[in-house]
Amino acid sequence: MTYDRSAVMRAVKSRDTAPERAVRAVLRTIAPGYRLHRADLPGKPDVAYGRRKLAIFVHGCFWHGHGCARGARMPKTNAGYWRAKIARNKARDERTLAALDAMGWRALVVYECELKDSAGLKERLEQALHPEGRRLAAPGARDALPPR
Repeated sequence: MTYDRSAVMRAVKSRDTAPERAVRAVLRTIAPGYRLHRADLPGKPDVAYGRRKLAIFVHGCFWHGHGCARGARMPKTNAGYWRAKIARNKARDERTLAALDAMGWRALVVYECELKDSAGLKERLEQALHPEGRRLAAPGARDALPPR
């Protein structure tokens, strides 16, 4: 049974993807209390921390033209269309990040290939959530850690 191309494309989800759920699982252990897909922010970030002014985007390597092996591989069929499509996605991503920056928000982009290194991903998320180097105490702990 062969699939029509548009049926395949319709099956590609834009919300609650497996990479996005994996990032949220890590975030729940570090800093719960985020909001999903805030429509009032440019690009509707996958995860947003309002008080921290941090927007997190989880991008598929292919769709956003990441430099890894999966993102650099171009389809052989209809290559011109895909080159233009990915270029438009990258340009839109740049505009979104610039708009967030203009609003005073920090943005973090996590590509799906980064999920392979869970320890590295967790460290990167912690650094984004606590840029000043201070870690907040876990729920139920008596005191927060002193600043470094």
